[in-house]
Amino acid sequence: MAIFAAIQSVPAVFVVGLAASLPVVAVVAIIFTVLSVLPSCNAGRPWWRKPDLATDIGYLVVMPGLMYYARIALLMVGMLVLYGVTSQDAAWALLEHGCGPLSALPFAAQVAIYLVASEIWLYATHRWLHDLRLWRFHAVHHSSEHLEWLGSFRVHPVDFMLHFLMGDSLLLLLGISPGVLVWLVPFSIGMSTLTHANLNWDFGPFRTVLASPVFHRWHHTGVDRGGERNFASTFPIIDVIFGTYYMPKGELPSDYGVTERDVPYDFGGQLMHPFRAQASSPAAIPAHDTGD
Repeated sequence: MAIFAAIQSVPAVFVVGLAASLPVVAVVAIIFTVLSVLPSCNAGRPWWRKPDLATDIGYLVVMPGLMYYARIALLMVGMLVLYGVTSQDAAWALLEHGCGPLSALPFAAQVAIYLVASEIWLYATHRWLHDLRLWRFHAVHHSSEHLEWLGSFRVHPVDFMLHFLMGDSLLLLLGISPGVLVWLVPFSIGMSTLTHANLNWDFGPFRTVLASPVFHRWHHTGVDRGGERNFASTFPIIDVIFGTYYMPKGELPSDYGVTERDVPYDFGGQLMHPFRAQASSPAAIPAHDTGD
């Protein structure tokens, strides 16, 4: 099948993926290094002295190339099922010029539809990932006890495919231009890293409009607090609508991690963990204090 033709050199793809992501990560790292002088949400070490820094870097190095293959696989299967396309060149041409009902819409309308539709998908799949059957994959993301912006990259490949790639691929197959995703890359990376950053920002009167660090850090606390709340990725209003919004006044989140004591700290161990572990709980519950 054409998917195999798309996979050229494994090392080359991983190197290209890493090279493309490094400049973005470098800029983000500089920004959060500067922001680290501002009041934090939780006292402790700066992000570059995280005890599990090597684990997060592992995801940064490996995931871009790995998800490249996953995205190709999903799109090629979708092209075959929906449009009968088996050629890689034909698939890319169809995607570029529009292959679904949404392709006829103006670019700005596609951006708006993508933001709304992807947020609904992310909210729904996020709640699904907290189900016991899938929690063992999502627990990897919640395993960070020293939550920082780098923790946004700590996502198991299966989690990433279900939570991100499937939604994006479906919207592309329905006609959303690839240019929309490219145009929104800075916004997506910025929001993801910001909401995991150790900052005490809650965005005041706009707290239900745009996800803040405090909003999402509550989601990484225990189930008796915000661990089963605040599922939205970008727009907290969806949590308000579905009754899962949690932002207690005058209080900041603290104590992150999972109850599963067998979730490994190293990158390789975390990749294998879901396939050999029996998840005991579908919720993030504090394991250790984030303070050092």
